[in-house]
Amino acid sequence: MDVRICSKVACGASASSTLTYDYADSMVVIGPLSTRVEPHGYDLCARHAGRLRVPQGWHVIRREPLREERAAD
Repeated sequence: MDVRICSKVACGASASSTLTYDYADSMVVIGPLSTRVEPHGYDLCARHAGRLRVPQGWHVIRREPLREERAAD
């Protein structure tokens, strides 16, 4: 698999998380790096995933990897 880089402009770090938006529910979901590139997902490095800010009234859901996913790393 090719290395995926952070979607943030001018960041060349390796992506470690994928972010998706749910506009209807005013929600942002950040989880482990998706297995494939999704057209509506944004790959983020650990630094940018950790510093994410969302608009007031929005919710952030952070999904941690399952134990099996962590063991495979």
